[in-house]
Amino acid sequence: MQQNMHKVYIYKRFERFWHWVQASLIMFLALTGFEVHGTFKIFGFEKAAEFHRTASWMLIGLIIFAIFWHLTTGEWRHYIPTTKQLKEQVIYYISGIFKGEHHPTERTGLSKLNPLQRIVYLGFKLILVPITIISGILYLLYKTFDQNNIIIIEDYPLASIAFWHTLGAILLMIFLVVHVYMTTTGKTPTSNIKAMITGYEELEDDQEEVKVENDSKHN
Repeated sequence: MQQNMHKVYIYKRFERFWHWVQASLIMFLALTGFEVHGTFKIFGFEKAAEFHRTASWMLIGLIIFAIFWHLTTGEWRHYIPTTKQLKEQVIYYISGIFKGEHHPTERTGLSKLNPLQRIVYLGFKLILVPITIISGILYLLYKTFDQNNIIIIEDYPLASIAFWHTLGAILLMIFLVVHVYMTTTGKTPTSNIKAMITGYEELEDDQEEVKVENDSKHN
């Protein structure tokens, strides 16, 4: 028997904007960053370095706005770790998903992330992104100029900073690839992507639904 479907508003406007802009900036930073490292040549070293610096500050600005938005709207609560159904979620991703089993947790407006996603995304926000950004800022400020335009070299080891920044970039790319793959594991290969574009996700009528804000209050 086919279940009737209904739409639930999951992702708010700023959330979708932040998600797509952040993803675009991270991919652009990877492109320009690896060109600076000499992996390939597209823009040329000088332009790649300039674009990389500009995109870096844009990403930092976006993250500051995102932190403010999460704190003022209460959206930070979605990332609170929980062990409830965590084991079931891990087993589902390891085997159940390939057997066509039903997803152990359901998404609602008040619970957007499953237990495993909460842990992974929290680690992304609190560990992976800070490592990459802080090392990048230290890398950027390694050489500065005094009032006489004389280059000042800082004391911290550049090789160590470069290692952590490159490691962070590589881990971000791995995260991005896995994240893109996981978006295809919804009810259809494109349903999760569509939800992040429109804000709405289709749920079955027999799933527990928690109504949040009215459509007229979408933020």
